[in-house]
Amino acid sequence: MTLDAKLRITRGSFELDLELAIAPGEVVALLGPNGAGKTTAVRALAGLLPLSRGRIRLDDDVWDEPPKIFRPADKRPLGVVFQDYLLFSHLSALENVAFGLRARGTDRTTARAEASRWLDTMGLTEYARQRPRSLSGGQAQRVALARALATRPELLLLDEPLAALDAGTTLRVRAELGQHLARFEGRTLLVTHDPLDAMVLADRLVIIENGRVVQDGPPGEIARRPRTDYVAQLVGLNLYRGSADGTTVALADGGSLTIAEPALGPVHVAFPPTAISLYAERPSGSPRNTWPVTVSTVEQHAHTVRVRLDGPPTLLADVTPAAVADLRLQPGQALWATLKATEIQTYPS
Repeated sequence: MTLDAKLRITRGSFELDLELAIAPGEVVALLGPNGAGKTTAVRALAGLLPLSRGRIRLDDDVWDEPPKIFRPADKRPLGVVFQDYLLFSHLSALENVAFGLRARGTDRTTARAEASRWLDTMGLTEYARQRPRSLSGGQAQRVALARALATRPELLLLDEPLAALDAGTTLRVRAELGQHLARFEGRTLLVTHDPLDAMVLADRLVIIENGRVVQDGPPGEIARRPRTDYVAQLVGLNLYRGSADGTTVALADGGSLTIAEPALGPVHVAFPPTAISLYAERPSGSPRNTWPVTVSTVEQHAHTVRVRLDGPPTLLADVTPAAVADLRLQPGQALWATLKATEIQTYPS
């Protein structure tokens, strides 16, 4: 039974128009910039916000279809894990996990036994009697996940589930979460701002901007072929639109690039910041793509240095700290950029 949602919600001047389908066992990640509509979508699916138009259904079971049908949150077979977990501070880990089962009518003994089993699955048996304030962030996240899964939901909503964790804990908990999701037979919607969470955990990515889907597909496809500036930034690529004529692409914002394989008509061209080489003087015998640039900003980026360069075309380049020292990089500095044609991805726009 596939979850089929056509979410149409109008709130003031903002309108969400999102069609979403999630199959059993599938993990779909919903990504987008702030204000794109991610939280609105989650609240609608969770039964916390009624649709203005559209429909939410699981096979023939309709959850929301204005104006006649609206099933509130406690009547929907779903589990939710929020960014801040929302554990009950006065209850032990065991009682927190048992709470969802008790709320659905399970007797106390059975609920506690099932909660204990889930804590064991999460590796938390020794923390069963501890209250949330004595748990680490990673432990609290796993308790919240156990509480959501214990009710055997048809739909699992994960709203920024790793955002509150420190970097070291995130690596471990992300791996654990991936293992649990691989075994989960229901449908999962992961809302995140972190592209790594999405790439590692999801089977499919849905990208929304301004309340509309701009790209939908497997993580690898989206990583290789972004279609908006936001998606390109998300996956760490330089992206341009242009018109191809053979091996030359005239870029919409100025400048041109030579590509390896001939193309014709409107195209996207993309390449990683690591593909750019910088020189103080125009290099002799340089690649076909060589053009003057001016340094705009220089910032530390992970283990490299990211340089924003004004063109045309304007671009991002990732260089080593040694290159920064050799070139004495600083804003306003004039340089030459080179890019091999074989480093460029070209695809229809």
